[in-house]
Amino acid sequence: MASSEEEQKKATIIDGKAIAHTIRSEIASEVQQLSTKHGKVPGLAVIIVGSRKDSQSYVNMKRKACAEVGIKSYDINLPEKVPEAELIQKVQELNAHPDIHGILVQLPLPAHINEENVLNEISIEKDVDGFHPLNIGKLGMKGRDPLFQPCTPKGCLELLSRSGISVKSKRAVVHSMHTTDSESIIREADIIIAAAGQANMIKGDWIKPGAAVIDVGTNAVDDPSRKSGYRLVGDVDFEQACKVAGWVTPVPGGVGPMTVAMLLKNTLDGAKRKIERERISYLLLELNHVSQILTEVVLDNM
Repeated sequence: MASSEEEQKKATIIDGKAIAHTIRSEIASEVQQLSTKHGKVPGLAVIIVGSRKDSQSYVNMKRKACAEVGIKSYDINLPEKVPEAELIQKVQELNAHPDIHGILVQLPLPAHINEENVLNEISIEKDVDGFHPLNIGKLGMKGRDPLFQPCTPKGCLELLSRSGISVKSKRAVVHSMHTTDSESIIREADIIIAAAGQANMIKGDWIKPGAAVIDVGTNAVDDPSRKSGYRLVGDVDFEQACKVAGWVTPVPGGVGPMTVAMLLKNTLDGAKRKIERERISYLLLELNHVSQILTEVVLDNM
């Protein structure tokens, strides 16, 4: 019988940082190819309203991530009391900007601004957060592919895929704060996506042996031993889960880095889609021009 805690752990730890690093390297390579072949790089615009420290910190992280992979970052900082109409006008200007392929409005917005009104104004072709009603609608329809998938769910699926975990014929449960009879539902799951926002809520004896556990939760709990006075934990009791699950993501270092990586990937995909559309348009114009010349030659020889 195993005597040490390390020996008792069974789960494979899914290293979100390492997987995100690999994806960023892939993105950087593709961005370089776009730059070399087409003389263009993806552009991501981030709008931040007000001066919330958490939002500023998150935007700074996105700016740094863009720089690392060669994506051009456009930062739009607006005052806390900016009118909704002015914010919408700024979104529309970015929609028309030819070098911007992704637009992200940092949430939450101040109380006087209707978030839905603002998000609905983002062009579906630049909706790299995947929040546009048409993208969300297509996501929920069989046989319809959205232009963009929301970054965090997309990151969860990528973690599963790159860890060799198939979702085919598996029972998957997304546990949110609205899930009822949580324990009995989770016990039957082959794949658990924990996203309720409750620290260490899911215990080891809730988890089916060998299940894959993706912990989206990020919760601060008191920890006097830390300089900050707190530490971050997920919705899943990590130590207990490690003894039962087949795979589990840590917090931090699991889903978080993947969310940013998927934002970069969506921006790259938006740029590639636009460049390809422009290439096809150019070829069609050339074809039309050649057709006109041939028609004139035929008419001249009649």
